[in-house]
Amino acid sequence: MRRWRFSKGHGTQNDFVVLLDRENVLDPSDEDVRWLCDRRAGIGGDGLLRAVMARHVPEWDGDPGLWFMDYRNADGSVAQMCGNGVRVFVRYLLDQGLATGPTVDVATRAGLKPATALPDGRVRVGMGRVAVAPGTVRVTTAGGSAYDATSVDVGNPHAVSVVTGVGSLDLTREPRWEPAEAFGEGVNLEFVEPLGERHVAMRVHERGVGETRSCGTGTVAAAAAARALGVGGASGGDGVWTVDVPGGRVEVELVGDEAHLTGPAVLVAHGEVTLPPR
Repeated sequence: MRRWRFSKGHGTQNDFVVLLDRENVLDPSDEDVRWLCDRRAGIGGDGLLRAVMARHVPEWDGDPGLWFMDYRNADGSVAQMCGNGVRVFVRYLLDQGLATGPTVDVATRAGLKPATALPDGRVRVGMGRVAVAPGTVRVTTAGGSAYDATSVDVGNPHAVSVVTGVGSLDLTREPRWEPAEAFGEGVNLEFVEPLGERHVAMRVHERGVGETRSCGTGTVAAAAAARALGVGGASGGDGVWTVDVPGGRVEVELVGDEAHLTGPAVLVAHGEVTLPPR
């Protein structure tokens, strides 16, 4: 019988199961992840954050003494990064006495992410370089609405569409994109509606999950695409963007091609879970 200690947290209601696995002994399978993230049979979450020492992660070639955020989507697939997840991860490390703040460096599959816990309870994360690709892909929702989308790389892939009436879009099923080969390993799909100067509303369909209440890297992609397209009255300029998602609000600071993401990070529960036998 496997009994694991866990925590549960969220960043703008993008929620995660958090596991401490310092010496890399738990070895959660894809099936374990799916069960833990199941909202009926398991704990429930948009993904799993596993805290493991970086020396145990073969693909990490940086400081082996850092904490590595092993992020898995709710379907068990491995993801490179999660902006909301990093904030929750840092909150967990600080609250459990596993790191000293206010600044914590986190190792991820998308590189080193420096984070700072702010006095107001939010966490600010250096998201690194954001790359907006030329050209567009065509994205069609389940309801048949079709939009041009801008490709953005935030360490993971995004396609951002500017829309009107973002709240009425049908995201109950994964939108399709053309050409299909543009994102052979899947993509996070953001739909953005301008609200004012450097202010947008966003909904997202995350690869491996479905529609979520928020996506941290998605908000960065949304701000970067909006800037590149001249949406929100700030074409090409540096500054702070406000991004409203169904789960709350975050701020994205863009300076050149570098981004910082600031938003809440909340732990709501700690406990022990008994996993089904393998």
